[in-house]
Amino acid sequence: MRVAVVGTGYVGLVSGACLAEVGHEVICVDLDAAKVASIERGEAFLFEPGLQEIMDHTAGSRLRGSTDLAAAVRASELTMIAVGTPSSDGRIDLGYVRSAAAAIGAALREHPEPHVVVVKSTVVPGTTEDVVRPELERASGRRVGDGLGLAMNPEFLREGNAVVDFMEPDRIVLGVADDLARERLEALYAPFACPDVLVTTPRTAEAIKYTSNAVLATLISFSNEIGNLMAKLPGVDVRTVMEGVYLDRRWSPILEDGRRVRPGILTYLAAGCGFGGSCFPKDVQALKAFARAHDAPTPLLEAVMDINGSQPGEVVALLERGLGDLRGRRLALLGVAFKPDTDDVRESPSLRVAQMLVAAGAETRAFDPAARETGRVALPAQVQLCDTLEDALEGAEGVALMTSWRDFAVLPALLASREDPPLLVDGRRMLDPRSVARYAGIGLGPEPS
Repeated sequence: MRVAVVGTGYVGLVSGACLAEVGHEVICVDLDAAKVASIERGEAFLFEPGLQEIMDHTAGSRLRGSTDLAAAVRASELTMIAVGTPSSDGRIDLGYVRSAAAAIGAALREHPEPHVVVVKSTVVPGTTEDVVRPELERASGRRVGDGLGLAMNPEFLREGNAVVDFMEPDRIVLGVADDLARERLEALYAPFACPDVLVTTPRTAEAIKYTSNAVLATLISFSNEIGNLMAKLPGVDVRTVMEGVYLDRRWSPILEDGRRVRPGILTYLAAGCGFGGSCFPKDVQALKAFARAHDAPTPLLEAVMDINGSQPGEVVALLERGLGDLRGRRLALLGVAFKPDTDDVRESPSLRVAQMLVAAGAETRAFDPAARETGRVALPAQVQLCDTLEDALEGAEGVALMTSWRDFAVLPALLASREDPPLLVDGRRMLDPRSVARYAGIGLGPEPS
C-alpha cells in the first residue's frame, strides 16, 4: 500500500519505517527539511533500538522523505496524521492536527481517487470526528463515506521498545468511521501477526489510548505512595513487599506445569523516582482537563500527578539525610533520559532533581549514555554534563541513580575501590543494597534499631 505519514516525530518516523519494513511504500512528510534530508540519507535522527537497522535497508526505496505534503498525499492511498499535540495548561493544542487535516483535504480536492485519512496522534475523545472530519470535508469538498475514509488508530509504542512494539503488536485498535477506512486499515496491518484487532469507533479508540496511559501512570504512583510509606518502617523494603503482592496468581498466573508467568505489567508496580516522558505526564493532564470540561471529577488522577510531582524530592531528601547540607557538595547525577534506551529527556525526573540540587548549592555533574545532546539543552546551565561515567563520579560525595541504564550495573565495582565511598541514592532501585558500602533507596526503610 502507498502510505503518507505527516509528521516525523517519534511516532511518525517509527511508524513509517516499520510500515516500510513490511513492504508498504511510505513517504514521511515534515516541514523540517533537515529531518527529511536525514530520512533520504537513511539516517535515524531519533535514538531508538532497531530503528537505524530498518532504515538502512528501506530508506531510498520503500521509505522516502518529503517536504511536499500535497504531492505525498496524492501519491498515496492512505495518509496518517502523526503531528505533535503540545500541552498548554494541561490541555492539548490541536493546532498542528487541524492544520494537517486542512492541508490533506486541500491536496485531495482535485484528486479523484478514494483516500483514507488516519489520525495517529494522541488526541482527546471526539477530535477525529469533531475536529479532523470537518476540516477534511471542508478543504476536500468530499464527505466521509463517499470516497473519503476516516479513522483513528492509536499507537502503543514504548520508547526504547517502539520498533518491537510496532513489529510485534499486542493489540491493534481501529477506530473507523466508514467501511473504506476499515478495509484499508485491515490491509495495512495484514502483514503483522497480532492476537487481537479491535474495531470500534474513532471516539472509543481515542479513549482507549488515554485510558491505557492513565492506568499505567496510576500503577506507578500507587507503588510510589506505598514505597514512601515503607521507607518509614524499620527493616522493610518495598521491593520485597511488592514481590509478595506479585505472587498473587491474578498478577502472576501459575501454568499447569507449575511455572509462574511474570507479566510485563509488573514493571509498573515498582517504586522509584517517578515517571516522565512525552506520554504519561501530558496524557494524564489532558485527560484531567477533558474531564473538567465534561464536569466529571477525577480525584484519582489528581492524586496520581501530585504523587509523581513529589517523587524527585524524595531523592533529594535521601541525599540530604545522608550528607546533610548539600551546599558545596560534589554530586553525580546518573541518567538524564526519563528511561533507558532512549535519549528523550522530556519531563524526566532527573531534570527536576538537577534543578533542586542547583538550588541547594550542590556542585553537580551528570552523565547519560545516550541523552547527551538533549541533556545539554534541558539541564540547568550550572550542571556539568560529563562524557563518561567515571568523569561524573570523580570526587563525588553523593550519587543519584536516576535512570536504570544497563551501563550503570558497573557502579558497585567502580565504587568499591574508593577509600571514602560516596552515598548512593538509588532512585530506580536498580542495584542490590548490599552491593555498595553506603546505600539509600526509594522505599527502603531504615535499619532496625
